[in-house]
Amino acid sequence: MEIIILLYSLLLGSFFNVVGLRVPLKQSIVKPRSACPGCGHTLKAIELIPVLSYLIQGGKCRQCKRRISPLYPIMELSTALLFLFAYWQIGWTFEVIFAWTLISLFIIIFITDIKYMLIPNRILLFFIPLFLIERIILPLEPWWDSLLGAAIGFSLLLMIAVISKGGMGGGDIKLFGVIGFALGSKLVLLSFFAASVFGGIFGVIGMALGYFKKGESIPFGPFIGIGTLVVYFYHQHILDWYFSFF
Repeated sequence: MEIIILLYSLLLGSFFNVVGLRVPLKQSIVKPRSACPGCGHTLKAIELIPVLSYLIQGGKCRQCKRRISPLYPIMELSTALLFLFAYWQIGWTFEVIFAWTLISLFIIIFITDIKYMLIPNRILLFFIPLFLIERIILPLEPWWDSLLGAAIGFSLLLMIAVISKGGMGGGDIKLFGVIGFALGSKLVLLSFFAASVFGGIFGVIGMALGYFKKGESIPFGPFIGIGTLVVYFYHQHILDWYFSFF
């Protein structure tokens, strides 16, 4: 089973790269075929094997020798590892389908936000009905906690955006509304806290190393994804650790 999950998730990771890079530009995800952004060389099947093609070609286009962004294999491998991790943690139940949906959303958001500083509405609108169906089949307790979570997630980020006068993007606000619906009221709050911690640590380290200056905008979507997945898989451990101080 692990081999099947690995192979399919690597292919999905490759597809997520296409979605994340093309949807913000309002391009078709079906055609034209993938090509080198430097010379326009249409990639052959042998050049599209997830991770492996990148390694074989030394991270360069076979035609023009232009360096290929490492984002491609990183996202492919991350998708595979996270899908496998979810299966190992949850097992073969419907919950793992929900986990894979959550991971898929964040992989695509990671790409769009890193590349374009954008979380497209089209991406969120695609995943909303998926989470709705999954929460009908596997509802939270109580069932209305999904609605409460969506309201809290959206309102919290909207309030921060208003107070900070644009310090939080509209895509982040809507994304947290979706997360709140998927995870419920308690976990969406914990998710926001975790995302803020990861984002803060990255910001401090980045400024210390001179990668960016104070006040410079950085994409928050990747930290939302990291924080939410950590909370989703380890929320009970986090809460037990927190309450152990009292």
